[in-house]
Amino acid sequence: MVRPNFWSGKRVFLTGHTGFKGSWLSLWLSELGAEVTGYARRPPTDVNLFESADVAQGMTSVIGEICDAGFLAATLAEARPDIVIHMAAQPLVRYSYDNPVETYSTNVMGLVALLEAVRQTDSVRAVVNVTSDKCYENREWLWGYRETDPMGGFDPYSSSKGCAELVAAAYTRSFFNPERYAEHGVALASARAGNVIGGGDWACDRLIPDIMRALAAHEPVKVRNPQAIRPWQHVLEPLRGYLMLAERLYENGAAFAGGWNFGPSDMDVKPVQWIVENLTRQWGEGAAWTCEQGQGVHEATHLKLDCSKAQALLGWTPVWGLEAALDRIVCWHRAHARGETMQAYTLAQIRQYQSAVREKSGC
Repeated sequence: MVRPNFWSGKRVFLTGHTGFKGSWLSLWLSELGAEVTGYARRPPTDVNLFESADVAQGMTSVIGEICDAGFLAATLAEARPDIVIHMAAQPLVRYSYDNPVETYSTNVMGLVALLEAVRQTDSVRAVVNVTSDKCYENREWLWGYRETDPMGGFDPYSSSKGCAELVAAAYTRSFFNPERYAEHGVALASARAGNVIGGGDWACDRLIPDIMRALAAHEPVKVRNPQAIRPWQHVLEPLRGYLMLAERLYENGAAFAGGWNFGPSDMDVKPVQWIVENLTRQWGEGAAWTCEQGQGVHEATHLKLDCSKAQALLGWTPVWGLEAALDRIVCWHRAHARGETMQAYTLAQIRQYQSAVREKSGC
């Protein structure tokens, strides 16, 4: 479980706080009582969760480029955080084909800039570097990838995430070596999650946002690759994993350094077609979908994570199943369409999730 008494008063530096995952995590950290400084570009879409849920309220929001090493280092030094969570990224596979230089610059050199800034800031004790399940060399296996499997990537995005993992490993060995933890006092870990979904995601060329846009416009949902299988999970599931991992890094140091997978249970590893059929059924109102021919670029068919390590050593297991996650996405977007106060609504879903965690753990 995430412990509110741990986070209360902790200084947290969160990159990528204006994005979809970053906005959810910013609200959660503020709710826990953390003193959050966010560093990111402006929100990537005109309609976005960061502004819709007034995420900047109750935190320090700094707009900057992750590759602006000087400004990043100065901002980190001023914040003097206890914990750093790095989520700033170019997160889209298809976008990476058109913009490979930006993708590698942001996802690889952005991490280098951050870790250099950490080296210059003596307050930092724990760093969680968030990458992706796509960092693994995908062999289209039916079983899940473990943290010890090789890095890789067919497309520029996936490759950039594999590169970022190699950067994190090199900095761990060279500068944050667990064997010399008493000298440097920094514990660094990488967190790899599957396809995260949730209310407030309006990213272009991503399945759930594309579905929600089509449903809201009363248009048929167009699907490129209905048989592609992905590890779907509500955004709060891996975020809880990141928070639990950060707690252990802070308290136990080098013992929890390294790579960690956070993915759904096997029953929630589903093809795209299952997702779109369930969402259109839940939406109702005559919602329908069609298969769009000619996807144009390579996309993996099968990808799955083995999360045994997180389950055994962190006590982390998924709580909301896929059907529950889809139901909450529909509810979130209907609430947004009704003009509800989305900060309050999003925090309410976070509290619902925390209650589900407590119920499952028997607390």
